[in-house]
Amino acid sequence: MSTPSTQTEAWSREQLAENPHERQDKPERVRSMFAAIARSYDLNNRLHSFWRDQAWRKAAVRLADVQEGDEILDCACGTGDLTLAFANTKAKRVVGTDFTQEMLDIADTKLHDSSGRVSFQQADAMNLPFADGSFDVVSIAFGIRNVADPKKAIAEFYRVLRPGGRLVILEFDEPRNPLIRLGNNFYCKSVMPMTATIIARDRSGAYRYLPKSVETFMKREEMQAALSEAGFSELKAKPMTFGVCVCHAGSKPGS
Repeated sequence: MSTPSTQTEAWSREQLAENPHERQDKPERVRSMFAAIARSYDLNNRLHSFWRDQAWRKAAVRLADVQEGDEILDCACGTGDLTLAFANTKAKRVVGTDFTQEMLDIADTKLHDSSGRVSFQQADAMNLPFADGSFDVVSIAFGIRNVADPKKAIAEFYRVLRPGGRLVILEFDEPRNPLIRLGNNFYCKSVMPMTATIIARDRSGAYRYLPKSVETFMKREEMQAALSEAGFSELKAKPMTFGVCVCHAGSKPGS
């Protein structure tokens, strides 16, 4: 396991006054941020989603329609929760990749399968180290927002999928109901950053970045358009928990 590094501020308030997705140094800042919060990541996910995060991942697995013998790639897998949820299916092989080694170190501690059927490795979602048509399912949960060029990552997902393969993207969104959106905005922008930062003892600015990155990221119609532009068909967008997050799905044409 890698040695945790001394925390540095990845995202200052001044930097987040602008759109974080437009920064040229976004990849380095994202990696530093996740390295800083890796050890408390799961606890904060559970607490601040009110334990809904695992239900969202289970819904993503169902939407992927995994068949016996499928090979699955879970990108930006973080500490491995969605990867391991896919491991509970009849898939032949499940690979979890992430940009940040400190997150993968935590994922490795959760892996209790010595068969080699499930594995983790470091990789960039925009430059996947796999041959064309290697997988039947590609997934990414709460990670597409953090890559430097989401459309480039989506093109990579398309490339590594076999014809007929399925893509599932789980990502935060803004509720459409005005009252629910108001309450969600207050919670995400005022309550969560303070409590999550305390729990994580975080000095990287990770939980200031999170709400800003959601606010400035593409909305569900834009995501569906990006998937269509990349060549995916049979598109779906399933809002969950009053629209706090959306599970997008699409298929690569072919059989």
